[in-house]
Amino acid sequence: MKANNPIGIFDSGVGGTSIWKEIHQLLPNESTIYLADSHHAPYGIRTPAEIVDLSIKNTDRLLEFGAKLVVVACNTATTNAISLLRKKYDIPFVGIEPAIKPAALHSKTGKIGILATRGTLSSALFSQTSEEFTKDISVVEVVGEGLVPLIENGEFDNPLMEELLRKYTEPMIEANVDYLVLGCSHYPYLIPKLTEILPKQVKIIDSGIAVARQTKFLLEKHNLIRTDISKPSLEFFSNADTATLEFLLADYDDIVIQYRDF
Repeated sequence: MKANNPIGIFDSGVGGTSIWKEIHQLLPNESTIYLADSHHAPYGIRTPAEIVDLSIKNTDRLLEFGAKLVVVACNTATTNAISLLRKKYDIPFVGIEPAIKPAALHSKTGKIGILATRGTLSSALFSQTSEEFTKDISVVEVVGEGLVPLIENGEFDNPLMEELLRKYTEPMIEANVDYLVLGCSHYPYLIPKLTEILPKQVKIIDSGIAVARQTKFLLEKHNLIRTDISKPSLEFFSNADTATLEFLLADYDDIVIQYRDF
């Protein structure tokens, strides 16, 4: 695998751009190719078999683009498919799991909340991780049903968004959680709204920085850090309307956003 090849990233839609931003900030010289599988979003309502099939399809497409490493920037795809992907393909993979460990370790109240998709919360990997780190912690798990479609459509100011977030955080506030773990790569875009709703003592935590650090670690480990001094290519492909992608990435120059059927 050539070090100057791009990092491949896929998600069930636009949410994984929150992960891409952390990777690009830490590794600004790396070329990236991002697949937003918005046509099949949200993955959280799909069966494990469907999630595996979609993850394989996305990985195959990224490999066609020459990806040297693949970031599965989707909690549901990670928890349901990454073990199989690592067995099937001879390239490094980076997954994204809810940041349960740091929340559990730092909680003062002994109570944490997790907002995630049904597909993540019901997965075997999530269950295993949760059991490992929350033995002495009370966990309030809530399925964020309806949030991903609103984010995919760029409807951040839709009154329904605030209504859903208030509904989903209510049991967490009642339980006196001091950490809210975001278990979906779409959800970091809700942090401004969540900050307004939650008590000030509740810390919101996601996995973006950890994923970026792991990506850098694996690139260094496999001698895959880009050495080309030319400007990196930053390409984004969506199989649905690109308007939300363009909105979320409006602050970035030199990126290419295209519709592509995949």
